[in-house]
Amino acid sequence: MSNLVAPHGGKGLTICLLEGAEKEAELKKAEGLKKITITPRAEGDLIMMGIGGFSPLTGFMTKADWKGVCDDFLLADGTFWPIPVTLDASKEDADAITDGEEIALVTAEGEIMATMTVTEKFEMTEADKRYECEKVFMGEGTPTAEEFWKIAEDDHPGVQMVMGQKEFNLAGPVKVLSEGEYPEKYKGVYLTPAESRAIFDERGWSTVAALQLRNPMHRSHEYLAKLAAEVCDGVFIHSLVGNLKPGDIPAEVRVKCIDTLVDKYFVKENVLQGGYPLDMRYAGPREGLLHATFRQNYGVSKMIIGRDHAGVGDFYGMFEAQDLFDKIPQPEDAGKRLLCEPLKIDWTFYCKKCDGMASLRTCPHGKEDRVILSGTMLRKGLSEGTEIPDHFGREEVLVILRAYYAGLTEKVEIKTHAAALGK
Repeated sequence: MSNLVAPHGGKGLTICLLEGAEKEAELKKAEGLKKITITPRAEGDLIMMGIGGFSPLTGFMTKADWKGVCDDFLLADGTFWPIPVTLDASKEDADAITDGEEIALVTAEGEIMATMTVTEKFEMTEADKRYECEKVFMGEGTPTAEEFWKIAEDDHPGVQMVMGQKEFNLAGPVKVLSEGEYPEKYKGVYLTPAESRAIFDERGWSTVAALQLRNPMHRSHEYLAKLAAEVCDGVFIHSLVGNLKPGDIPAEVRVKCIDTLVDKYFVKENVLQGGYPLDMRYAGPREGLLHATFRQNYGVSKMIIGRDHAGVGDFYGMFEAQDLFDKIPQPEDAGKRLLCEPLKIDWTFYCKKCDGMASLRTCPHGKEDRVILSGTMLRKGLSEGTEIPDHFGREEVLVILRAYYAGLTEKVEIKTHAAALGK
């Protein structure tokens, strides 16, 4: 019997991925259905619903779900959920679909990802999109709507994504028919919740901490993972292998860096590397909650939440994500609560006087003695070919990253912000 935390929602893993003859029959049927082209974000959401990563979701959200999530962090049935998972469609496509109709969801390349029974269509006006953005993306860095909108449409990739959505949302259950490129491209790294749970069980783990990564592991990430390994049975280094914003380092390079670090600097029996297929939403504190929610489905009971978790620019307070975990609703039904707890860790850095990694809770020295570690600063330094400060990253990792940047034909400007500069 497993000692791992139960999947979110109280229904076990809700797996929407079809296999074998059932999948072949559905694919054949899908060829004759009306086809809607989906975004890469929706493709990742579908795969997560397929493999049970988004349990208990079995389809795209209704308007009641969307509003409940935006306003109260709750689905219409009272289950905790922090970020809308919706499917946009043009007015022309929405008008051509009748309630109860089955449609096929296809990628821009034409691959059939899923079929969907459309149970509801609802318009998303500009006002609705702005409402979602203010609820999901606005943080302590821009505490008023006026301050937020002065910069959000130019500088916030999550806001740009929502404001760029089409005029309608389609809701309804899905049958997922593909996991895309992930099983082959990231073989041995891409894991389903059932697979990660089986590995944790085999190792006898019950308390598992997850480290979220979208940047290559620098010394601060390494330190966070090792702190978690001290207090939990094991650590799941779980990196995003979906789409990122321009300038972010691609997944295959980050995976190679993690492999190198795990091989040389970790006790392998106490750590597992995995990848998941979502796009970043860059929703800061709310995304921290999403990370904990779907990690619970993977068998994780502790989510490492450090400084500026999933942040972008200066939109969020340094520890706003940690604070938000203390404010979320606690449904009466325990199965509908978020059971994956935050492992809150203070700002970490290398201190020259301490001669090692430390945090604001353990280091008494001043800023001049600290090497502030940030994925943004690392990417900026590598992109511009400037010297990387001592103790910022392991040399074995920097060799891999320098080789990647040397091979780029086009450079993307990397903007630094207060969080990255230690302000």
